[in-house]
Amino acid sequence: MQFLSQLGVSPAYGVKVWKKWGLNSADMIKANPYILCSFGIDLSFEKAEEIAENMQIPKDSDNRLKAGINYILIENTFAGHTCLPFDRLMQKATELLEIDTETFERIVDEEITNINLVEYQKDDKKYIYLREYYIAESFISRRMLYMRSSLYNNHIDFDEVIDIDEKENGIKYEEHQRQAINLALQNGFMILTGGPGTGKTTTLNAIISLFEQQGLKVFITAPTGRAAKRISDLTGYDAKTIHRLLDIQPASDDRFSFVHNEENLLDCDVIIIDEMSMVDVMLFEALLRAMPLSCKLIMVGDSDQLPSVGAGNLLKDLIESKIVPSVKLTQIFRQAQESAIVKNAHMIINGQVPDLKQKDNDFFFIQRLEFSELTNTIIELQKQRLPKAYGFSPIDDIQILCPTRKGPVGVYELNKALQGVLNPYSKNSNELKTQAYTFRENDKVMQTKNNYDINWTRDDERGSGIFNGDIGIVKSVDKTAATLTIDFDGRLCVYNSAMQENLELAYAITVHKSQGSEFDVVILPLLGGYDKLYFRNLLYTAVTRAKKMMIVVGSSNRFEFMVNNDKRAFRYTCLKSMLLKDDSNEYENIL
Repeated sequence: MQFLSQLGVSPAYGVKVWKKWGLNSADMIKANPYILCSFGIDLSFEKAEEIAENMQIPKDSDNRLKAGINYILIENTFAGHTCLPFDRLMQKATELLEIDTETFERIVDEEITNINLVEYQKDDKKYIYLREYYIAESFISRRMLYMRSSLYNNHIDFDEVIDIDEKENGIKYEEHQRQAINLALQNGFMILTGGPGTGKTTTLNAIISLFEQQGLKVFITAPTGRAAKRISDLTGYDAKTIHRLLDIQPASDDRFSFVHNEENLLDCDVIIIDEMSMVDVMLFEALLRAMPLSCKLIMVGDSDQLPSVGAGNLLKDLIESKIVPSVKLTQIFRQAQESAIVKNAHMIINGQVPDLKQKDNDFFFIQRLEFSELTNTIIELQKQRLPKAYGFSPIDDIQILCPTRKGPVGVYELNKALQGVLNPYSKNSNELKTQAYTFRENDKVMQTKNNYDINWTRDDERGSGIFNGDIGIVKSVDKTAATLTIDFDGRLCVYNSAMQENLELAYAITVHKSQGSEFDVVILPLLGGYDKLYFRNLLYTAVTRAKKMMIVVGSSNRFEFMVNNDKRAFRYTCLKSMLLKDDSNEYENIL
């Protein structure tokens, strides 16, 4: 840490470096400072360049060129890409590293030879992967093909069983619900999708109940704690996060490994994954590796929502490949039709603009065309009007969702404004200033990156791991020790200064970070911003986060633009291509 501080690198990186390389760290960095850009350390390439320059390492060093190309691929995983086209990677690398195409091709060939990078051919075009992302997508495709061949062969009709279930529970399933239940019981390998109010939960309850009646051991899981709690509340069955189901354990390189894997399989007959749209390829690969080969798999989600925060376009690729049978529920049930939130969400995803003048239900629009007026209206709604009229808690029940982080009504600016009103500075309340934020007791905060090392306690239970998107409340601030004690839905954690780097205020969060969660009240500011960031399924995702009330504040023109803008965020991935190839001879690789 002392050595790194002399290079202008913060102590937080020192901890990561020590955990990854131990006693040899300083010598390794002196020999090749670009290793600081690697996975698990994640120093910016620009900072590594600065260090290398001070060490007089030449610009044409192979270490620099390899690190630069890897860095571009790593950065693009944060944008959701699992790979990049060869020519796009070449363009970015030649610009960043100031090299010619021949040098680029030589370095990439060497990295492919050393199996640090992998080349994949799709539609007569070359794609370049980081090794672990290729392994993930390749494994997923082979396991899906294996499951289709081994599970998708049962043609028993379960109509009579479903009829008995209907009579016993006083339920009448509609056609697509029956089809989904039948398919799940026949093959135990399917995707169930549908928007709000289409009876997904009712269908899922029937599937779980009928599996259990067959004596099968069913595990229910979801990608986030909030999503797991929600599906548990809706179905009445216990649900765990995927991380908790696999029993996470920290690894030496600041990533993670799981107790359950190919060598220690989960003890279950059926796995049901909810909020499948949020699952990225790395997490799905880990889950598949821990599943017994005979295990059934039911994936549930909303294919119209945003893709996962992590890399990949998993649910979309699986559905479009048609390798996994899928059923989409489309009928909105009568009770759900009474909700303007449900009705408008379906109108939005079908490209229809809802009537924003209606104000007699649970969906409201307030026109504000000046940023200052919009901010003042949000503050007034959250602090006074909604709590006074409906009894909603400003902290627990109301959530501001923003399309973007930056801008006058982005996450940064709104969080500062809302903290100043909802939790202002007080002599009686401790606070701790970090580089980006000032955290006070009773602040609403969010973890922005998976951290598998954070220990937590809940009553007599102990565990570790706080994950990207987890929201908590600061219970106390210790200024002397520079620590925060935070309550994440009953899990108490102590955050030191290094952990605080991945913590931010959460009075306002992005729509992307809200996936898998539901809030009693959602307030969505819509004004200004870049057109390419304002698209239909982002608006749809925001609206479907609201349980009791949805309020849009801003420009009706901006709202209409989003409904009409059906350009989805594009992601480079070859999973669909892998699924459609005849790889049947490769099943032995996963056995």
